[in-house]
Amino acid sequence: MTKLRFEYEYEEEYIKNSRGVELYACRWVPSSSPRALVFLCHGYAMECSSFMRECGIRLTSAGYAVFGMDYEGHGRSKGARCYIKKFSNIVNDCYDYYTFISAQEKYKQKGRFLYGESMGGAVALLLHKKDPSFWNGALLVAPMCKISEKVKPHPVVINLLTRVEDIIPKWKIVPTKDVIDSAFKDPVKREEIRNNKLIYQDKPRLKTALEMLRTSMDLEETLHEITLPFFVLHGEADIVTDPEISKALFEKASTRDKTIKLYPGMWHGLTSGEPDANVDLVFADMVNWLDVRTGDSASLTVTPIQEDRTCNVIKVVSNGQEKSERPQQASSSLLCGLNGGGGRRLVHRSSM
Repeated sequence: MTKLRFEYEYEEEYIKNSRGVELYACRWVPSSSPRALVFLCHGYAMECSSFMRECGIRLTSAGYAVFGMDYEGHGRSKGARCYIKKFSNIVNDCYDYYTFISAQEKYKQKGRFLYGESMGGAVALLLHKKDPSFWNGALLVAPMCKISEKVKPHPVVINLLTRVEDIIPKWKIVPTKDVIDSAFKDPVKREEIRNNKLIYQDKPRLKTALEMLRTSMDLEETLHEITLPFFVLHGEADIVTDPEISKALFEKASTRDKTIKLYPGMWHGLTSGEPDANVDLVFADMVNWLDVRTGDSASLTVTPIQEDRTCNVIKVVSNGQEKSERPQQASSSLLCGLNGGGGRRLVHRSSM
C-alpha cells in the first residue's frame, strides 16, 4: 500500500518566561489548516525537540498543529538542570505560552487539546484545573497523578526531607534506579534515548523530588475535580508509574467523556520505547480519539480568548532585545532565531 506524502513545517523559537528565564519551544504545523491544536507536556528529565519528535510528526501527519516547550531546566531551556523549585512554575509557563499560541488569529477558533506523558500528565491535569473551560480534552500517557502505595514514602521520611529542602534544595541526593532501563522496552530505542544528551540522567534533586511527590499527592486528593474529556493510556507492565494510577483517575474523574486503555505487556514508554508495531497501535488509538472529537466542528465548543488572558506575559528574545508582545500582533514578531538572528528557524518537512 502506498503511503501518502504529508507536508508540514517544523519551527523553533526561544521565549522568556515571567521570571526572565529563556525557554526553548518548537512546533510541527501542517501545510493546510489544522483540525485542532495539540500542546505537549513532556515528562520529568525529558525534552520536546528530539525525544517527542515522533509524537509531533505523527500527530501533525494526522492534521493537527503540535506545540511543545522544554520546561525550565529541561532540554534546551535555561536554568539549573532538572531543578523544579515550584511545580506551579512549570504549569504557569506552559499556560502563558500555550494560551498565547491559542490567541493568535489563525488559531482562535481551533480546538485545544493537551498531551501529557508521565510527569507531563500531571502538568496537563493542573493546566485543566487552572482554567477548566479553556481546554477541549487531554491525551494522558502513563500520567503521574497519584503515588502508588508500592513506592509512597513513609510520612516520617517525607517530614525529615522537608526539613532540609530549603537548606540543600539542589543536592542530588535522592536514590533512584535507572529509569531508562525500566521505562523503554526496545533495546535499540533505549540506547538512542540514553545517548540523547538533552535528557537529564543524573540523580533527582531533593527539592525536585519533593515537588513531584507533593504534586502527585495533591492531585490524588482532587481527581474528582477533573471535568475535561480525556483518554488515558497505560502499559500494563509499567513499573515506573503504576497502571493503578490511571485506573484511579478514570474511576474518580467527574467527566462523562473519559476513556481508558491498558496495553498488555507494554512498558512505561508507550510512544517511544516500544517495538514499532506497538507504537503504531498507540498512536492510531490516540489519533482516532482526537478525530472523533474534532470531526464535527459544530459540536466542538472553543472558549473565546479574553485579551487580558495573555497580554504582556510572554517576553521574546530577538537580536538580544526583549519585547512584551500582545497576542493580536503578527507571530513573526514573536519568534527568534536560534543562531543569533531575528525571525524563526523554519524547516519544511514531509512525512511518508
